Amino acid sequence: MKKGLTWLLTLALALSLAACGAAEKSETPAPAEETAAQEQTEKNGEVMILYTGDVHCGVDQGFGYAGLRQIRDTLTAQGFETILVDVGDAVQGELLGTLTKGEAVIDLMNAMGYDLAIPGNHEFDFGADNFLKLTEKARFPYLSCNIFREGEPLFAPYCVKEAAGKKIAFVGVTTPTTPVTSTPAFFQNEAGEFLYDFLRDDSGERLYSAVQKAVDDARAEGAELVYLLAHLGMGAAADRWTYADVIEHTSGIDVVVDSHSHDTDQVVMKNKNGESVVRTASGTKLEGIGYSRVSAEGEIVETNIWRWSNETSAPELLNLQNDMREKTDAAMADLQAILDAPVARSAVTLTINDPEAVSDSGAPIRIIRRAETNLGDFCADAVRAAAGAEIGMVNGGGIRTSLAEGTVTYGDVVNVFPFNNQICAIRATGQQILDALEWGAHAAPNQFGGFLQVSGMTYEIDVSVPDPCTTDENGFFSGVSGARRVKNATVGGEPLDPSRTYVVAGTDYVLLGHGDGHAAFDGAEVLRECVKLDNQALIDYVADTLGGEIGAQYAEPYGEGRITLVGG
Repeated sequence: MKKGLTWLLTLALALSLAACGAAEKSETPAPAEETAAQEQTEKNGEVMILYTGDVHCGVDQGFGYAGLRQIRDTLTAQGFETILVDVGDAVQGELLGTLTKGEAVIDLMNAMGYDLAIPGNHEFDFGADNFLKLTEKARFPYLSCNIFREGEPLFAPYCVKEAAGKKIAFVGVTTPTTPVTSTPAFFQNEAGEFLYDFLRDDSGERLYSAVQKAVDDARAEGAELVYLLAHLGMGAAADRWTYADVIEHTSGIDVVVDSHSHDTDQVVMKNKNGESVVRTASGTKLEGIGYSRVSAEGEIVETNIWRWSNETSAPELLNLQNDMREKTDAAMADLQAILDAPVARSAVTLTINDPEAVSDSGAPIRIIRRAETNLGDFCADAVRAAAGAEIGMVNGGGIRTSLAEGTVTYGDVVNVFPFNNQICAIRATGQQILDALEWGAHAAPNQFGGFLQVSGMTYEIDVSVPDPCTTDENGFFSGVSGARRVKNATVGGEPLDPSRTYVVAGTDYVLLGHGDGHAAFDGAEVLRECVKLDNQALIDYVADTLGGEIGAQYAEPYGEGRITLVGG
């Protein structure tokens, strides 16, 4: 603990001194000058592996890429050799990614000098073909041991890098839930057949075997240390494919550098041989920078994260001036006029988080994937209004950030719905609706991206009833076996009738594309396939229905009682 605090204070001081120096000298050294200065630094024989994950386009938030540059340069000046890696979900999440389909983020990662990266599930949100083009533009390799296209590996499973005379291996692995949690159609041919395989099976053995083989091959190549770069996370929806599952079923991994859950948990657990393995994660949007320090003797002496929990970013507060500050500012400047354009006002804060409870570390607790919130109500109402439907449905995982009270800008709205999904309308039976609700509620009270926020209806979830849902080989909902958790569903104040049909509005991701494994609507009549973009539906709803202001009808953070959890 003392050692970690020492490093944190050292780096904080270095950041502060850099800010002071920037006030006296605004010129940024040319890359050639930086390289020459680094070559003259006396090396200490140690390696510092730095990592980021779940950046989601937050390039100027938290530490920002400018803060990451300052940290890396400081470590280099202290004699460390550094290796910089990213563990997925970098290119999607905010307007910077949406309007450039991730290309602007890859440009910044190239400038930052990343050495390695792995794809997260959201790297594919602009299409698998688009992501493959991004990997061609990247000046660093992507790794993954479990992504195959038509039986052939899409990326190298591992890479052995030499630093300070040590051979360090990095193995990549991406969550097998990717085809479900991104857009399934992106991984299929025109006949609906899957071209891509993420080694998903009910036992998890295909994934464990692929990881183990990559680790063993890296060791055979002479690797002294093995880091698993993982986009796995934790949670009931990914049961069998979490970081914990992989650690418990493999051996030979020293550290798991993980993301996907947006958490900052630092965990030590046993592998299948009873040996201790460190799992580290750094949160989201550069709120944390992860590090793992390898001594001159080749031992991992510390793995942890540096945190920046202030609302004001480190580059802004400390006035950091370096090449990444310039490049980040330039990337954001082109988008700023669009981002800042006002589109509405809100008299209340619309939230994805619990308005009262916080985590042990003081961080907000996201509840929109397991309970009703006022933002969930608002989004479902907007989707329903856009299609003129009886029922509106929105998956909680597609609602990405809260809306603060006050002026609402275009950028705020896009950040709520950053995926540019299309609103569509279908005619579904009451039974299909009940099945969709059941699948959406199957993980409650745990989080699940496919949890359904609703408009025009209400329902209860009895969390004392075990999950009755069954899935097919792709992880899609396939039926219900046993007592149902969803009860007392109503539409327009009347009990939902399983035998009649209803007009349902939602995104193509859920209603047509099997997003989050939703397959209950297969066979439903498609009334309108492309009504409008989901974020445009939010803007139009405020303007056309609410008169330009989000008002008191959404004042209750926990919503107006459309979804009730019982039996807990």
